[in-house]
Amino acid sequence: EQPPAPGLPADSNLQCAFVPAEISEELRRAQEEWEAVEEVRSGLGGPSASAAPLISFNEALQYFQTADLSECRKKVRATVRRQGLAALVRFLFGPPRLQPQLQGERELALAMAQCGLDDNERVHMRILQTIYKKLTRSRLGCPRYGAHWEELGFQGADPRTDLRGTGMLGLMQMLYFVMDSQTLPLAQEIFKLSQHETQAPAITLVLSQNFPFCIMSVNITRIVIQALREERLSRECNRRQQVIAVLNDLYAAAFLQLYRIWKWQHKTVADSDFLLKELELSTKKKPKQLLKSLEAYVNRSPAADGLQQPSPPSASAAEEINFTGICDLQVELEGEARLV
Repeated sequence: EQPPAPGLPADSNLQCAFVPAEISEELRRAQEEWEAVEEVRSGLGGPSASAAPLISFNEALQYFQTADLSECRKKVRATVRRQGLAALVRFLFGPPRLQPQLQGERELALAMAQCGLDDNERVHMRILQTIYKKLTRSRLGCPRYGAHWEELGFQGADPRTDLRGTGMLGLMQMLYFVMDSQTLPLAQEIFKLSQHETQAPAITLVLSQNFPFCIMSVNITRIVIQALREERLSRECNRRQQVIAVLNDLYAAAFLQLYRIWKWQHKTVADSDFLLKELELSTKKKPKQLLKSLEAYVNRSPAADGLQQPSPPSASAAEEINFTGICDLQVELEGEARLV
């Protein structure tokens, strides 16, 4: 049996027209059993690794839709309502409010951002393993802790420590990125660039364009969360009658924008803090433009594959800049309570 197409869950029901369904199912089970044996033989099996099949974004989302997130919801502070002149200015010139029927989906997204990675939740572990397998293109799982997570772009041996501020929403957006057939090629291209190494070892620190992929991803999720809380996405969410789908598309669009600038302007981690701030401004002020850019990419327009170089940033990045670590993130809201 051929492996599923990129972006499809491992338990996809797509089958060859000439193979009976029951035979295809037997082959699928045999392949899963053989992969599980290979994991054990390679030393990756046991309680520290997951031999479970890949999990799709929709399956993971259904889990969160039905899970008890009451404790996570309690951590989401209510939006501060403006009064007097501030309320009038907001009404006349501010972005529209999210329609009432979409509030539940917004609350779910913010609750997921408060939900920590739990080793005892099978779905959490499947999400983590799926991200690892899709980025590394490996059929084998990996231990729960270890240096292999640093190779993917986390700051240490435990991804959980990097998810403060974005929680499981940070992993869910990575999962969407690698499991959607339209964005998987982009995710793999960005991951490849993040692993970039120069051919001149003596000047590696100057020329290398590598960066921590997963940390960058979590930073972008943090930006998207802020845009949602400040109601910068309400117009698009109201138009599409969706919230989480808009968040995911904006996340992918922001990553695409960052990728193009990073690649064509030969940026390094020294530029990351400035670029993230520029990206945050674009995400809040021009979300529609970013989303159109992503649409052009997935439709393979002339600018879709990154051949068209982006315009230089509006401000100078000559000053020394430090990379924004997740533990250093300062969440700033205008007229709203902090998301902690």
